[in-house]
Amino acid sequence: MSTAQIQLETERLILRVPRIEDFERYAEMLADDSARFIGGPSVRGDAWRRFLQMPGAWALQGFAMFSVIEKSSGLWLGQAGPWYPEGWPGTEVGYSFHPDARGKGYCTEACVASMDFAFDALGWDDVVHTIVPDNAPSQAVARRLGSRLRGAATMPPPLHTLVAELWGQTREEWRINRRAFA
Repeated sequence: MSTAQIQLETERLILRVPRIEDFERYAEMLADDSARFIGGPSVRGDAWRRFLQMPGAWALQGFAMFSVIEKSSGLWLGQAGPWYPEGWPGTEVGYSFHPDARGKGYCTEACVASMDFAFDALGWDDVVHTIVPDNAPSQAVARRLGSRLRGAATMPPPLHTLVAELWGQTREEWRINRRAFA
């Protein structure tokens, strides 16, 4: 199966490899002030270069964050999924969502499917979430998933000056925590 054919489904969502038509809402998400938690708000050209990271990672690594699509409308809501660039502090299930998609449970729903994918399909033994300390909504998602604060994250250059925390759980912990979403 090619990476372009990989798709996960939940009750309300489709998680699939990013496509060019996802870029408009991605650029809107990165233009929002809340993007300060994921590297800072970006102008369109910078957003384009960042957008290309995920399809590139899919092509070269065979995994990356999924585009999260609302089944009922086809609307791009955000991205969630496995992420492990060079020098990263751990095998991450990351997430970021468009401002109008927040507060509806989409992130947690997408992360549950992404955690299953990371542990079952990719064979990861551990999953982390790299979160800046003042990003309370992201911390709340990590807590809902059963992740716990492990301490400070050491980020690779050029992010080495970023203050971030590492949240996470093991495969064994996920097997227990996953029951809350059955």
